[in-house]
Amino acid sequence: MNLGTPIAIGNTAKVYLCENKVFKVFNDSLPDMESTNEAYKQKYAYSCGLSVPEIFDVTTIDGKQVIIMEHIKGKTMGDLLTDNTEKAEYYLNMSIDVQMNMHKMKAKSIEPMSEKLRRQIESAPGLDNKRKSALLKKLDSMTFDEKLCHGDFHLFNLILSHHKVTIIDWVDSSAGDIRADVYRTYLLYSQVSVELADMYMRVYCQKSGLSKDDIDQWAPIIAAARLSECVTSEKPKRLLEIVNQHCPI
Repeated sequence: MNLGTPIAIGNTAKVYLCENKVFKVFNDSLPDMESTNEAYKQKYAYSCGLSVPEIFDVTTIDGKQVIIMEHIKGKTMGDLLTDNTEKAEYYLNMSIDVQMNMHKMKAKSIEPMSEKLRRQIESAPGLDNKRKSALLKKLDSMTFDEKLCHGDFHLFNLILSHHKVTIIDWVDSSAGDIRADVYRTYLLYSQVSVELADMYMRVYCQKSGLSKDDIDQWAPIIAAARLSECVTSEKPKRLLEIVNQHCPI
């Protein structure tokens, strides 16, 4: 099947628009159940009443795992911010309202965040066994709720159309502590702009009543988990500095 030219290329998949549907085609290196697991999480978020693309099918095309889903017309809020940098706080405010609404949802039937983070820390390169042990001990000491956490929540995973915001890319979602999800977003923003990250943290704390200190408790755990992803645009040295600063041994 000829899907044409990808409209987006990520770390795990290429995304195509064909017949007014989105085809997410996964890389060959991923486990056999990758598409099924992601689709399950996205369907769960959809069942919560959130604005999420509806999934039509999970299949294989030319031997590759594929999720076929609803096409949401619009632009990502990341693209909108790039075109209108003076409206950064406006778009962050809008995104935080969406994130806080998501964080109200219970999520008992998807992967627990604690299991996901443990697996990532154990496989993270650049951490010796002593450091991993300290991080896992800290992870075990944290209080976990079972709230719906996206795991990759940022402006480029939010599509704005007709004043409605749709959340995409649910592969990293889990049931866990919203403070961890907030720090993960902060960490992603700080990779490209400390100013944007600080603005996000300030506005989220103002709106939610959470304190920055509570959120920062998750810093070494989330930074260590990020190491396991081996993202080419991320600097391992930066993540290791966060781990060492917040989890000394």
